[in-house]
Amino acid sequence: MEQTRPPIASETTKSRGFRIKIDFWSLGALLIAAIVVAPILAVFYLALFPTENIWGHLLSTTLPRYVRNTLVLMLSVGLLSASVGTGAAWLVTRYRFPGVVWLQWALLLPLSIPAYVGAYALVDFLEYAGPVQTAMRDMFGWQTSRDYWFPQIRSMGAAILVLSAALFPYVYILARAAFREQSAAGEEVARSLGAGALGRFWRVGLPMARPAIAAGTAIVMMETVNDFGTVDYFAVQTLTTGIFSVWLESNNAGGAAQLSTVVLMLVILLVSLEKTSRRKQKFFNMTTRHRPAVRVDLTGFWGIMATLACLIPFAFGFVLPFGVILSHAVDNASSWAEPTLIRALWNTLFVGGIAAFVTVLAGVFLVYGVRLSGKALPRQLLPLTTIGYAAPGAVLGVGILIPLATVDHGLADFLESITGQPVGLLLSGTAFALILAYCVRFFAIAQGAADGAFGRVSPSLPLAARSLGRTRGQTLVEIYFPMIRTTLGSALLLVFVDCVKELPATMLLRPFNFDTLATLVHDQASLENLGEASPGAILIMLVGLVAVGLLARANR
Repeated sequence: MEQTRPPIASETTKSRGFRIKIDFWSLGALLIAAIVVAPILAVFYLALFPTENIWGHLLSTTLPRYVRNTLVLMLSVGLLSASVGTGAAWLVTRYRFPGVVWLQWALLLPLSIPAYVGAYALVDFLEYAGPVQTAMRDMFGWQTSRDYWFPQIRSMGAAILVLSAALFPYVYILARAAFREQSAAGEEVARSLGAGALGRFWRVGLPMARPAIAAGTAIVMMETVNDFGTVDYFAVQTLTTGIFSVWLESNNAGGAAQLSTVVLMLVILLVSLEKTSRRKQKFFNMTTRHRPAVRVDLTGFWGIMATLACLIPFAFGFVLPFGVILSHAVDNASSWAEPTLIRALWNTLFVGGIAAFVTVLAGVFLVYGVRLSGKALPRQLLPLTTIGYAAPGAVLGVGILIPLATVDHGLADFLESITGQPVGLLLSGTAFALILAYCVRFFAIAQGAADGAFGRVSPSLPLAARSLGRTRGQTLVEIYFPMIRTTLGSALLLVFVDCVKELPATMLLRPFNFDTLATLVHDQASLENLGEASPGAILIMLVGLVAVGLLARANR
């Protein structure tokens, strides 16, 4: 019997070498994850190894004030938004009263108003020359502000009200969904034991909706920490305004990074507390037959009170800012044809459109690559790529611009040594840094949408395609894409809307003489020129209304 000769070592190595293949999808997924996480790591590195360490100076001077104001603002806005959002959600899901059919959707509209636009409108409405104080002087015959008392408008309290009016829908959306999913059985048992309407809310409805309310409140607090336009306009010094001050006014990037680490620690603490609250308290539906709670009719006095309770946050969060800005836009019709507005609109469409497309494309590539790899490392990196959404725009600005400038200078020196010609900044001096910041900041939206869409596709379909000879890329284009394109289209629009509204990162990273709608509105409003700012603000709000319409459609 003929015996086969065992392969020698060189042949074994050669055959093994041919079996080693570079997984293009897995490597691409790892690269995308690294790019998304890199700015956060850069912030920590810059804070630990600053060029000029001013940590001791910050601790002894401004840092305590920044932290105190940030905590007061964050906790106050979170508490007020949680109260308004939860109360409104309970009313529209448990009762029928005048206007409830349209109010349950109208309460979503404040999401279309950026908080900084609401701040401009409130000051214009309540300031000395505004309609409220003017009417008071005409009515009572007062001549100057010394003749009467009026609360200070640009204050911490006003900032809390404006931010709460703009952000409470985050709690409302999640609480409303949680209340709608609750079975009627629990309330019927509580009612049989003698619990009244308030008792059923505190003992049954609220505890079961607590995880959703906590998640919404955490989002509100993170958005409050991220805010720059509102607190800057109201002259409230927070950690975010401190980053701008230390970096732009004191020209100290290390100090800005150190303040950014404090902000990141606050955000990480919020996320950890929110996840802990959901893990410690869980409720389960013990019956297989789900019966939604029956709405109770509210008429007369209580019906009017319920309508007012939902109408007030809607009016303050949407009607007031939209009405004030619209009146200025109508009075200054010539401002719509200003070249600065047209350039800002084009810049916004340009950077926002590219960032949205790249973000969604990268999200699809990452999720698909992780699913194909089947390895532990890519799956463990997947949740880390959502940290950019929790990081404030000012923090990402620090984490992107400083390392990018270092790379840019090195690249320019290298090209100059080869060509012999001076080469300017190719990355940090253009819109590239701004687009990168948008991609990192809103990558969680695209990644979450892609992950959910891929999960709804039956595994048998791509397997059948592969068995018929389709490559991985062909399977993605021919099988997955037709089935998930609607979800990806919604994610594309949502990312674009967030890019349009983003202010802190845009102010830090925009090229010289490069305005978007957000920066144009902020610059004009800061100069007390609300008439010139109103057309851009109207455009931002209209874009936001499209996103709210998508959200309302998804929540039907």
